[in-house]
Amino acid sequence: MISTRILSSGKVRLFVVCAFFFTLFSISPSLVAQHHTSDSAASSTVESDSHIPGVEHVENSHGEEKFDPTKAIMEHIADSHYWHLWGHTSLPLPVIIITDKGVEAFSSAKFHHGEDAYEGTHYTYKLIEDKLFVVDAQGNVDKEASSKIYDFSITKNIASLWIAVIVLILIFTSVSSSYKKRQGKAPKGLQSVIEPFIMFVRDDIAIPNIGYKYAKFMPLLLTMFFFIWINNLLGLIPIFPGGANVTGNIFLTFVLSFIVLLVVNLNGNKYYWKHILLPDVPWWLYPIMIPVELIGVISKPFALMIRLYANISAGHIIILSLISLIFIFKSLAIAPVSVAFVLFMNVLELLVAFLQAFIFTMLTALFIGTAVDEHHH
Repeated sequence: MISTRILSSGKVRLFVVCAFFFTLFSISPSLVAQHHTSDSAASSTVESDSHIPGVEHVENSHGEEKFDPTKAIMEHIADSHYWHLWGHTSLPLPVIIITDKGVEAFSSAKFHHGEDAYEGTHYTYKLIEDKLFVVDAQGNVDKEASSKIYDFSITKNIASLWIAVIVLILIFTSVSSSYKKRQGKAPKGLQSVIEPFIMFVRDDIAIPNIGYKYAKFMPLLLTMFFFIWINNLLGLIPIFPGGANVTGNIFLTFVLSFIVLLVVNLNGNKYYWKHILLPDVPWWLYPIMIPVELIGVISKPFALMIRLYANISAGHIIILSLISLIFIFKSLAIAPVSVAFVLFMNVLELLVAFLQAFIFTMLTALFIGTAVDEHHH
């Protein structure tokens, strides 16, 4: 039976702190990127047409609206100010804007799914392609004013991320409480479900890759493993509170990878830094080897970021593409084949959800192990 040291109250507190900072740091880069994306989108919109365009529909020769699979897929995997529930029903989310004149907060329901502008205290706002812009009285994008606003809204990805963090905290506070109450006894209930995965992280990931110093990094590894896994599983649920593409958001994977970069290099010992700054090669190769080693310091967590982002996003795109075949061919005959493939892909994605959490955690442990390993000659 697993030692209670791993899930002692102190470890749980550290686990909660890790989860909190994952949430905090995951919001910031996405907000900045959204702001800059809004600037470029506004520029392209103004150049093509100074008036705010409505939702464009592609129509065929009979005047019927044509299904656009690309738009449907991209809307699903992208972040949004709304959380779609069913049909035309969506859950509006809080819009929080910091401007040069002050802070504004209101519900995204004011935009009526991007069809209407909302006159706030400082500016008039409108959603274009789910990006926030300032518009004038005639409905034209004000590029200068739009560059002065920063969107700190609670979007679908952020709300889903918070749900995952709450689930993690509830699970591990419950499991920790069970360990305290049932010390020396066989696991029971939720404890018996979670314990094999905790032991898996400890015995098959942490100890083989880090060695005897593994206990120091267990809270981080457990947080990463369950955080990624639960977010992956929530993304496969087609209805609320699932459906968000959290781990398929490159800004979230960037934050996770940046944390790995900090942990690895801040815990690196003298052998680790000697290998980077004074590699065991002839001195005349230093101008080549040192830059290569320094690039490797960044490229390792960068590979983690791209791997998780690409795999999760690809899974969502494939499933939605298979479903779109029904609407593209407009035939029920294709439906059984499409549904069969979608079912197969969903089962496969359940495996991928676990594998991606495992791979990210294992490589994190491996990078930490190389940084703390003591080379004895």
